[in-house]
Amino acid sequence: MAAQASAQARGTRGRARVRRHSTMSWAVPVTLGVILGWYATSIVRDGGVLTGTQLALGLVSGAVLAALCFGLGRVQKRLPTGIKAAAYGALTGGSIGFLSSLTGRSVMSASLYGVLTGAGMLLAAFYFFYTREE
Repeated sequence: MAAQASAQARGTRGRARVRRHSTMSWAVPVTLGVILGWYATSIVRDGGVLTGTQLALGLVSGAVLAALCFGLGRVQKRLPTGIKAAAYGALTGGSIGFLSSLTGRSVMSASLYGVLTGAGMLLAAFYFFYTREE
């Protein structure tokens, strides 16, 4: 009986562990990317016919946001609370500022919207992470 248990232990030791991501770790970034890409495309389209460049803008902006969200989700456990909240604030503020700039507003107006939204997200994320800290 002991020989059988040791043979099983030796057989599993050499295998490499494959780390899999949970469904939510990729579903949330993909959903946010699709929403941002769709919204960017609809802002630029302005009720007209969808063109290839408008579609490309939506796909690229959505893919960039999804990649940044996924990357932030992968490293967030290693970051301190303040840096983590600032990263979420910067990501949110940059996304809102980008969408606001697509509407044709001035650069200052789009920047102000992005900064205000990012500051609000920073405060909300800091509160969320600080109250759930171990």
